[in-house]
Amino acid sequence: MINFKKLKTFAVFMLTFIVMCVSAPLCIAASDDELDNDTAVQVLSASEFSADAMSEDEAEEYSAAALTYIENYSTNVGEDPDFTQNLDRALDCTREEIPSYATLLALLPPLIAIVLALITKEVYSSLFIGILAGALLYSNFSFSGMLDRLFADGFIASVADSYNIGILFFLIILGAIVALMNKSGGSAAFGRWASTHIKSRAGAQVATICLGILIFVDDYFNCLTVGSVMRPVTDKFKVSRSKLAYLIDATAAPVCIIAPISSWAAAVAGFVSEDQIGGLELFIRAIPYNFYALLTITMMFTLVAMKFEYGPMKKHEENAENGDIFSDAAQKMMNKAEEISDNPNGIVWDLVAPVLVLIIACMLGLIYSGGFFTADADAYHNFVDAFSSADASVGLVIGSFAGLIFSVVYFMLRKTLSFKECMDSIPEGFKAMVPAIMILCCAWTLKTMTDGLGAKILIAEFVRLKASAFLPLLPAVVFLIGVGLSFATGTSWGTFGILIPIVLAIFSGSISDEISIISISACMAGAVCGDHCSPISDTTIMSSAGAQCNHINHVTTQLPYAMTAAAVSFVSYVIAGFVKNVWICLPVGIVLMILTLFIIKLVTSKKTA
Repeated sequence: MINFKKLKTFAVFMLTFIVMCVSAPLCIAASDDELDNDTAVQVLSASEFSADAMSEDEAEEYSAAALTYIENYSTNVGEDPDFTQNLDRALDCTREEIPSYATLLALLPPLIAIVLALITKEVYSSLFIGILAGALLYSNFSFSGMLDRLFADGFIASVADSYNIGILFFLIILGAIVALMNKSGGSAAFGRWASTHIKSRAGAQVATICLGILIFVDDYFNCLTVGSVMRPVTDKFKVSRSKLAYLIDATAAPVCIIAPISSWAAAVAGFVSEDQIGGLELFIRAIPYNFYALLTITMMFTLVAMKFEYGPMKKHEENAENGDIFSDAAQKMMNKAEEISDNPNGIVWDLVAPVLVLIIACMLGLIYSGGFFTADADAYHNFVDAFSSADASVGLVIGSFAGLIFSVVYFMLRKTLSFKECMDSIPEGFKAMVPAIMILCCAWTLKTMTDGLGAKILIAEFVRLKASAFLPLLPAVVFLIGVGLSFATGTSWGTFGILIPIVLAIFSGSISDEISIISISACMAGAVCGDHCSPISDTTIMSSAGAQCNHINHVTTQLPYAMTAAAVSFVSYVIAGFVKNVWICLPVGIVLMILTLFIIKLVTSKKTA
């Protein structure tokens, strides 16, 4: 009889291996066709595209110039005086080959995937159908073109990206460390210790929130580390895995986007011209206006204090109190929860020591990747700059690998585990991460399809041409657009990377007016909100993996909470657009958030009465 679990694990392993082998040639091949942006501007400014009037070489050069110009949208929108004319020419040329480029059809693949996932509760097939739709639209329904787009330019190219490969390695290594902690009995020992120090379900949730806020340097690291540490505690107090996944997700991106020393601060700073204002200064000035992040944190503490849940989360929490922490997830996940070893030699330090070393090693890895230890780097011995320019995929792999080596040596010296048991834990940890790896690979490929169809350009042009008509409402409109774009594409960085330059262009690059700061903060808040809600977002997927929760369960239970915070944030941005004073707007937003939750509690309690 075929063992499908082993077959699935082997298939993912082989895909990863093949991708690593082909990634270098793909990257080299891609670099041969690059065209300088200045040259692209000159080519587009000189004439309109005409396939009949141009030679084959001229048409190819014009097509390459069009793609380069569109890829540099964020730069050109603020620097090219003939931007509208040149963008129209670039889009006309691109639509000769891809008719649906930057049209409403570009939003179809992610919408198909998301709607199918929510209806069928089956994420793999839903994502694949969305990817297939994107490949068909890109190739204009050509069979051979669809195959090339689906595999060579889709799955292989997406997973072959060096950043994505780094994240996959981080997932696998962290899975191995968690398996080691479980087998040593450290997780069970920590759960017993927590039951004597944390006295209630509320205490377990507050501890999870506080740990998530403390680990603010990177959202990926936050998701997996908080989940690994707090699972034994929340399981002990019968907190559902769906609620744990929500708490992890809500303290990942929403906390990182208001932390000046994080990889997110560097991402925002990179989209701002230093001639106008320092990127870090802009980021700090925007923090008080990031209503979604601040109100999400407020909402978590309020829900714990008021001791109530609503929407699908309420059912999951009721099930947890009755002993079913997974609700309607597959029975094999229930069995996995019972497999945590109760090794009699396990002590609390068998969990605490590996996690502490992991945190320290990952922080050192992050600043190493940012140039802290490199003598000729700009960030040499500059902690803040090194964190700001850190490469998470490199730093987290280095740190997690150091953590894995320490864990193996530590457990062998303590004689808790033998060398063979330590080595057996590595594939066990890999198998535990297979669902997250498969979803991530599909989500990255779907993002490639969406980007290739110009969905971001479609939304960006709407903001540039339509949304700026009435400035007081601009922050609220930008927030909604950010939510929609991030939800559809599953990426927050890509969303505010597109929207921030457009907002700066609307204000002619100046941030002297307070509403420009509010609008930029709305870009970031909307991007994080959409990312928080989206089932194809990498942080949403990582949160499910960290909590070892069914992914669709996490998405459906989290959505009402995220939408509540989004609705209050929208109202707060409407107020901020007219008032323009953070000392009024932020307290009003917090009061509105708490008041909204009180009203929801009253309404839901009447329905159940």
